[in-house]
Amino acid sequence: MARWCAEQGWPVHPLAPGRKTPVANCPSCRDRAHRPADCACLPAGRPCHGFHAATTDSALIDSWWSNAPARGVGIACGGAGLVVIDVDAHSAPVPDRNRLLPGIPIHDSVNLRGLASGFDTLALLAALRGRRSPAEDTGTLRVRTPSGGLHVWYRNPHPAARLRCSTGSSTKVALAWQVDVRADGGYIVAPTTRTAQGTYQPEGPARLPARLPEWLGEELVRTGHVIQPRRLIAQDRSDRPRSDYGVITPRQGASADAGHRVLQPLLAEVAACASTPEGAAFTEKLNKAAYTAGGLAAAGHLDEDAARALLRETAETARPRQSARTARIIDDGLAAGSARPLHLKGRS
Repeated sequence: MARWCAEQGWPVHPLAPGRKTPVANCPSCRDRAHRPADCACLPAGRPCHGFHAATTDSALIDSWWSNAPARGVGIACGGAGLVVIDVDAHSAPVPDRNRLLPGIPIHDSVNLRGLASGFDTLALLAALRGRRSPAEDTGTLRVRTPSGGLHVWYRNPHPAARLRCSTGSSTKVALAWQVDVRADGGYIVAPTTRTAQGTYQPEGPARLPARLPEWLGEELVRTGHVIQPRRLIAQDRSDRPRSDYGVITPRQGASADAGHRVLQPLLAEVAACASTPEGAAFTEKLNKAAYTAGGLAAAGHLDEDAARALLRETAETARPRQSARTARIIDDGLAAGSARPLHLKGRS
């Protein structure tokens, strides 16, 4: 499957055998916080740093999986140009109706009896827009997950407009309750990958992703999934490129060094939590670092993808095996911080 995915132009990376998480970093990478872009493991062909190691190089792929054929396959969504709608069916209390579809108030006259999962909220969103639910889209690749959820795969038709990942429980950036989005800055488990819970099984006739429906793309824009949104091009007189989602890319030449100098002490506080299993205020410290990173990225002092990766690496060092929780903290912090750009006047 890894070779087949690479043939589609999708960069792949190995997952730990029987799990849906990437293989562990080497001891050197686990013991120190650093940017994946600065890591010597990746040029050397070692699959550290999860989806940052993803490749379409056939020699590397053969090496990674011939040595450990039980490994699963992860696909870096950003490099593959994929947007995957991850529909969950977890048993969880249903929130207030005004939190089911962010930004869309649901009138009391709408009967929500029986609503229990992401399948229901996604269907509700589609119905409000007069569309068919993506979960029922037989024209694109759909993959049933071992937990009973569904991955609906699409191609991003506007690659210049990068879309961010999100979790359906987020109060900042979310498409719908129990509906996650896997896009730039994240990865998706390839079909036929086996875990201890079961196999990711293709469903329906389609075996390749279709183009992301325009209405769904508009919903992702509405709910804040465009990375680094800026003012509309009509309000801008520079020659910076515009994406097809109506946003312009960040300015170049901003001082990344200044941004890293501001962020580094906050990352050090997060990393220091490793020596204190409990009571270290890990959540607050990680949220503060992510919020600051979001503001720095919005002001052009950091690349958001690089900041996200650095936050995740540091958090994983401090609190291993809590990737889902730390990802939510980071996503929420970055989203909140991006609404308040942090300009570093007088710093270089």
